[in-house]
Amino acid sequence: MKKSNKKTERKEIWMRILVGVVTGMILYIWAYLIGLFFIINFIYGIFKGKRLRDLSELSEIWNSQIYVFLRYMNFVSNKRPFPFKTLEKSLSKFN
Repeated sequence: MKKSNKKTERKEIWMRILVGVVTGMILYIWAYLIGLFFIINFIYGIFKGKRLRDLSELSEIWNSQIYVFLRYMNFVSNKRPFPFKTLEKSLSKFN
C-alpha cells in the first residue's frame, strides 16, 4: 500500500467518528418520524384500503440512508452517508 493511500485511509477511519455522531443523530430523530408514518399509513390503510404513497416513499428514503450509513460505519464502503454526501433517494425499485 502506498504511503499517501495509507494516510487517506487513516483519515477516513477518523472521519467515521464525526459521521457516526452527526448522521446517527439525524437518522435517530428521523426514525421517530418513520414510526409515525407507519402508524398513519396503517390506520389509513385500514379505513381506505390503500396506502399513502408519499409516506411510503419517505420511509424508503430512510431505509436507503440507514443502509448507506451502516455500510460506511462497518468499513464495507468509503461512500459517506447524508449529510456528508448527497441524499440517496432509493436503493431499491419502489413498488
